[in-house]
Amino acid sequence: MRRVAVVVLEGAKPLDVGIPAQVFTERSSMPYTVDVCGVRPGLIAGGDGLSYHVEHGLEALERADLIFVPGTRNPDRDPPPAELTQALRTAHARGARLAAISTGAFALAETGLLNGKRATTHWHYSQILAERYPEIQVDERVLFVDEGSVLTSAGAASGIDLCLHILRKEAGMAVANHAARRLVAAPYRSGGQAQYLPQGVPAPHGERFTQTREWALRHLAEPLGIAQLAAHARVSSRTFSRRFLDETGYSPMQWIMRARVDRARELLEETHLGVDEIAAEVGLGSATNLRRHFRAVLGTTPTDYRSTFSRPRSLGVRRVRFVRTR
Repeated sequence: MRRVAVVVLEGAKPLDVGIPAQVFTERSSMPYTVDVCGVRPGLIAGGDGLSYHVEHGLEALERADLIFVPGTRNPDRDPPPAELTQALRTAHARGARLAAISTGAFALAETGLLNGKRATTHWHYSQILAERYPEIQVDERVLFVDEGSVLTSAGAASGIDLCLHILRKEAGMAVANHAARRLVAAPYRSGGQAQYLPQGVPAPHGERFTQTREWALRHLAEPLGIAQLAAHARVSSRTFSRRFLDETGYSPMQWIMRARVDRARELLEETHLGVDEIAAEVGLGSATNLRRHFRAVLGTTPTDYRSTFSRPRSLGVRRVRFVRTR
């Protein structure tokens, strides 16, 4: 079991607090436990008319593997407490990963751990973050940024995307997809996807492209090119390619390849199919192709991935084995 800590500060935004607390909450399908804490135990005045009563202080960070810092109402005017800044540095030094939801990026920035790295935050505060911390490469266009031991996300909804991204890396595709279904959330949105669409994009295109992506996921075993995808969306290939990149952060064929690799990950975790069979099932044709694209995307082989995330079956009872990686 991995321990997650969610740090609640004065003015904390309710959704920013609730998302990681709910996603990682202890249950049979999740290899995590969650502690919600403050700088000290007791009542904390949050944002939007809500308050929080937390049982733990910063000592919860001493045993956490993953620490979330939710956003606050006035991050540009209210600096994080000095004791939190030091506690985050200490936790990071011993190997904990730090993740910010929305304007929680300001608290991570104060530690200096984002210096020289890419980061994002809610688009309304991105310019302020960049001006206040010029050593950070602030990217306001994306949903989240993963720099390994420090991660940042945009608005509250992108916090769900960040949490699911962490689950995919640490616990596998099946666990992440199960969590997405439980949250009734999209199972996969690229971190490179735009925080918001440019004005003037017709709403029906967005609806069509969502339906086309869902259709493509059901037809991964078939040949899929831009012409077929654009025809399904009932737009020209040129329009489809441009709008698709705006919505997802990927070109259509890059997105299809990632979808095929992710489907292969699920089959490696959930079935005993051979690598050749899985390659055919996801539209990659051969084991050689699957291995090449798997290594390009994930930096590992299908066999090694299966040995880490496989779900062994015995006597008809499904048992799940979680192994901490990275």
